[in-house]
Amino acid sequence: MRPYEQRFVWNLDWNLLRTFTVVVEQGGVTRAAEFMNVSQPTVSSALKRLESTLGQKLLDRRPGHFMLTAAGATLFEHARNAFGVISRIPDLVAASDSAVSGHVTIATTSHIVSSHYDQMLARFAQDYPDVTFTVTVTDSAEVVSRVRQNNASLGFCLLRSDETGLDSEILYRERFALYCGPSHRLFGRNDLDPDDLTGERAVSFQTEAENGPLFRVRQLRERAKLAPEPRAISANLLEVRRMIIAGLGIGALPEHVAREDVERGLMWPVFPEYELHETDVHVLTNPKRSFDGAERTFIRELRQMIAENRLDERTYH
Repeated sequence: MRPYEQRFVWNLDWNLLRTFTVVVEQGGVTRAAEFMNVSQPTVSSALKRLESTLGQKLLDRRPGHFMLTAAGATLFEHARNAFGVISRIPDLVAASDSAVSGHVTIATTSHIVSSHYDQMLARFAQDYPDVTFTVTVTDSAEVVSRVRQNNASLGFCLLRSDETGLDSEILYRERFALYCGPSHRLFGRNDLDPDDLTGERAVSFQTEAENGPLFRVRQLRERAKLAPEPRAISANLLEVRRMIIAGLGIGALPEHVAREDVERGLMWPVFPEYELHETDVHVLTNPKRSFDGAERTFIRELRQMIAENRLDERTYH
């Protein structure tokens, strides 16, 4: 039986899936009704009809309580994937008239600094002027989620482990080091001993949690015996840099990113190089995605750049 011949597909009102998805993303019926500009009873009725169609309870709603059931969580995941595919149909159809046109959506972490990628992007922009871009900066976990759910053409992020079902390859390799700002008592000292850092207040990335993509940075702070609770936290590299320079605490940054600040006297490295570890920044793509001409060409040229430059050339210290 073909998918469109199944009775469920014919009986389902697809608008109910849209309403359900909005309710979950907005965190409740009231906010969903406001977002969709309809009444609360209309939204509640739609949810009841969807539960009746599926024969499953999808939401546990009580005063002060809103939670997905197991069936609801499964439906939400697949509904988001379905809407991700459907939302791309206009771009795919429009791109069919031209070999290389369309839109490239990139989800990326905030600290992607790569001269190889910059050069490749400049060449691509020159060669394909009809291609447009959207770049969303978020944390690595959300990058993985957006690529998996077909909400991004590709992603740049740190990975703790292989992401099943997604294609990944190393864009470049970097090394994090610990730095302090000009007002810090350790600034400018060349005779530092690791014990000098014991108990010093720290600035941290949000993704330094155990098993997170920046777990090596957390380990770096632990080896330096910095204060266990950071004074300041951010998911954005520029904000972490700002807080280090401002003297909020010692923090980790990629060496090639911090190099210019060190030369300008805005930062100072405070940990021995032999203690540092390398971290890989990955390119993520979803093999199940239907790429338009712009996406296919962009990913092909990105992979060609990676293939033409050895990893040691794409390793920044």
